[in-house]
Amino acid sequence: MNTTIRTCTMDDLSLLQAISIETFNDTFKHQNTPENMTAYMNRAFNRDQLARELAQAHSTFYFVYAGEEAAGYLKVNREEAQSENTGPASLEIERIYVRTGFQGLGFGKTLIQLAIDIAKEEKKEKLWLGVWEKNKRAIAFYQKWGFAQTGAHSFYMGEEEQRDYILEKPVEG
Repeated sequence: MNTTIRTCTMDDLSLLQAISIETFNDTFKHQNTPENMTAYMNRAFNRDQLARELAQAHSTFYFVYAGEEAAGYLKVNREEAQSENTGPASLEIERIYVRTGFQGLGFGKTLIQLAIDIAKEEKKEKLWLGVWEKNKRAIAFYQKWGFAQTGAHSFYMGEEEQRDYILEKPVEG
């Protein structure tokens, strides 16, 4: 299978929105109420919000393709675009979203490696992310890549306050 990566642009807004909603819903609908899911997705993945994120100079989205089909995407944040104030020496992985039909085929590995490569290229000292404490599959994935829990912060799913673990990994050479 031919795998390619390309930077997402404003022309990709509809595709970005579709993948965001699809993957978030597939991943979290079984552990959250429909009301909280709808409230969150309406806030986080509406066209205006995603357009603002795409226009943010310190955030970049990357699509990964399986042949001609988008399998998922990576979003990284730098500087003030980071969701926590971790400073200019850090790169945040805000999202690694892989569509259900493409999970287990190495696309998550491709995207995490891309984030590591970006951090090295930009001479960052650490890579970090927030992951829901109940997302055991994702936590295990990140731990295999050398991420360790260093803290936690609140994440709101609709009206419900949830806890995300903060995982960090030093960027080496």
